[in-house]
Amino acid sequence: MALLKAENISVEFDGKEILSQVSIYLNEGELVSIIGISGSGKTTLFNVLSGLITPKNGNVFLNEKDITGKTGHMSYMLQKDLLLPYKTIMDNVLLPLTIKGIKHKKAKELALPLFETFGLIDTINMYPGELSGGMRQRVALLRTYMCNLPITLLDEPFSALDAITKNDLHQWYLGICKELKLSTLLITHDIDEAILLSDRIYILGNTPASIKKEIVIAPSDVRRKDLLLSDEFLHYKRTILDSIGEY
Repeated sequence: MALLKAENISVEFDGKEILSQVSIYLNEGELVSIIGISGSGKTTLFNVLSGLITPKNGNVFLNEKDITGKTGHMSYMLQKDLLLPYKTIMDNVLLPLTIKGIKHKKAKELALPLFETFGLIDTINMYPGELSGGMRQRVALLRTYMCNLPITLLDEPFSALDAITKNDLHQWYLGICKELKLSTLLITHDIDEAILLSDRIYILGNTPASIKKEIVIAPSDVRRKDLLLSDEFLHYKRTILDSIGEY
């Protein structure tokens, strides 16, 4: 049974159909990427999944419960880290718990062990401006995790990073996913990133947008550090480029 299912999602803005009959699913512990050209409706789909937009047609189910148009069931991290510059890293991370009304002392007790897990133990009393881009993204991901919701939606979280930092963060995030058993949907324009990180990939395209193809990444390949140099990788990349009409 899928953790998350979106069935036949259609969305209109000002009489123009943006998404048409989009159906996807996410199993517990999976990382699934959504790829498509700019303006293809990826963020609109995330807004439907998170309840920020109610679709014209279709439904969203979490553990078989209809949550269409209802917020508060998923964590949502945007491309920018949106850390508050005047708050310490600890206080930035505690924001979701503070909003829930959890007292600072209790919230800190809950968060402190995770600083070690996320490799941030030395940053607790620092401020965002003192951290590198990669470390800031770790903080943002930890803050997202502190929402304590079953699914994480990531909208291009690694796109602003340089190639070396991005590669390091990819390997780190795969480790975090395995350790914490995260269930993640990822929007990305980076085909290499999608192949490296994902269990499955959805290609979103056409006008209005629909799912053009679903690609399953073989489990024996997806976590290999040398995947980008392999024949398997080139096969996946050709398939994706062909599906989005750029190969």
